[in-house]
Amino acid sequence: MVGPPLLALILGYFLGGIPFGLILTKLFKAGDLRQIGSGNIGATNVLRTGRKGLAAATLLLDLLKGFAAVAIAARFIPDFAVWAAVGAILGHLYPAWLRFKGGKGVATYAGVLFALFWQGGAVYAAVWLLSLAIFRLSSLAGMLAVVSAPVAALYFGQTQFLPILAALSLLVIWKHRDNIRRLLAGTEPRVGSGAK
Repeated sequence: MVGPPLLALILGYFLGGIPFGLILTKLFKAGDLRQIGSGNIGATNVLRTGRKGLAAATLLLDLLKGFAAVAIAARFIPDFAVWAAVGAILGHLYPAWLRFKGGKGVATYAGVLFALFWQGGAVYAAVWLLSLAIFRLSSLAGMLAVVSAPVAALYFGQTQFLPILAALSLLVIWKHRDNIRRLLAGTEPRVGSGAK
């Protein structure tokens, strides 16, 4: 039984590792994203280029690649679709072709949740958007959203996903450790404040 979960994991990793933020900023000549702002390849850093459309496209595509990974796995190896979710997030966080320096995983996490159980995705999106509207801190909104994922799994009776979602949430929060330090120091930039 090693084959199917490994296949799902690899599928997820390759889809999750597509660096849409980097591709779009290079394609539309917005600079090398790794040399801008935080150097992150996600939508928040794309926003620091001043190209809101590219940031929105990056967010949507990062979400869709997570959704696609799980949806494809669910079609062909349904019992192991959750491993595609793991692969997609690992691929986004640690893409081999970018020397394992990827994004923070918030949008991709949303995509895999919508594919695993739509209620979890809806809760995640609501927490993310509401937190962003209130605090205008992208990192804080993302971390609150990922914390909501295992809680939603428990609430909606999707306990088969609970251990993996809890582990993925901890991993995404770990990727935000520099943001946590800045939040505690009061130096984390707010959305709309521009790059320093």
